[in-house]
Amino acid sequence: MTQRISCPDGAHRDQAVASALAAVRRGDLVLIPTESVYAIAADAFSARGMEALREAKGYDPSTPVPVMVGRRATVAGIAARISTEARALMEGFWPGELTVLLTAQPSLAWDQPSDHPLAVRMPLHPLALALLAQTGPLAVTSANVPGLPAPIAVDDALEQVGEAVALALDAGELAGAQTLPSTIVDARSAPPRIVRSGALSAESIRRVCPSVLPEDADEGA
Repeated sequence: MTQRISCPDGAHRDQAVASALAAVRRGDLVLIPTESVYAIAADAFSARGMEALREAKGYDPSTPVPVMVGRRATVAGIAARISTEARALMEGFWPGELTVLLTAQPSLAWDQPSDHPLAVRMPLHPLALALLAQTGPLAVTSANVPGLPAPIAVDDALEQVGEAVALALDAGELAGAQTLPSTIVDARSAPPRIVRSGALSAESIRRVCPSVLPEDADEGA
């Protein structure tokens, strides 16, 4: 049975973080809040955790899983060749709703496909940040089954993925459809390019990093 800790508005945060830290270190899955929806999190370096996460979502073993970090400095340990533009974007928009595509460090012993970009984000939710500060990088994906909307309440999340999750951190109802998904910028080469529009507009991104190309830019231009 899934353990559940109620922690709205910062209540019981220390207990929630300590319990979630112990769970991910065991290779278990944890349900956590993000800015908009609930998500499943696993230790990004746990083979058991990554296998469980992919099974819960119905992912193929070769499917890359986005990674969340609690500090910008952590990215240097998991990504290679981080450009000046990528650093500017992270400095300007993290924590927040920007996902940056980078090249993973080739020497890492983790279950991420080497032929795909590494999608990294630093979330804005305080409970998620408090957990990430203790765990290091977590593999995180929305807590819904294919074809159903991502849940904004713990009860909805547990109905969809509850059997796979060892611990649920209940931070109350989240923003859900009121919030767009994160904007994704591919920063593996220059100039960076927006590959998915979302919560951050192209205009706001270009104010921080003028060289970023919009999503519909002509590659031959």
